[in-house]
Amino acid sequence: MNYGIVIFPPRDVQDLANSFRKRYDPRYSLIPPHITLKYPFQLKERKLEDVVSHLEKVAERTEPFQIEFHKVSTFHPTTNVVYLAIRNEEPVIRLHEQCNEGILYDEETYSYVPHLTIAQEMTNAELNDIYGTLRMKDINITAEIDRFHLLYQMENEMWTVYQTFLFNKKK
Repeated sequence: MNYGIVIFPPRDVQDLANSFRKRYDPRYSLIPPHITLKYPFQLKERKLEDVVSHLEKVAERTEPFQIEFHKVSTFHPTTNVVYLAIRNEEPVIRLHEQCNEGILYDEETYSYVPHLTIAQEMTNAELNDIYGTLRMKDINITAEIDRFHLLYQMENEMWTVYQTFLFNKKK
């Protein structure tokens, strides 16, 4: 079964992202707007308990943090993806690194860049048109992040939450 680890931002960020995604993202209906912490991976059911235990430890040593979405950017020419960029990436990068260690360690194809995809699977002409329009948008949204989620992919390709991991708020 396919699993993934994500942050779902607050509703105001999701609403903004969905205002673009419903037009420019063919995967709009498969998963809500999110920041990927670990890209989809295969996992046998017998390993699930160990993965959950690992992620509980990650959440326990993570304090809530704020991120700021500050502009629209793109990964072009590597891929034709347009996304909401995050100004202060460090806490998300640290969380990504912690999720991707131990039992979940996997060599990564690309350097990790925290982002929230708003458009994908476009031709170069579509990308130029969409990015040209969206990069002019004034984006300035701060979001409090206090949890992440382990998702699994259902047979209809939709993603759903398996478990939510709340950060340690005691510190």
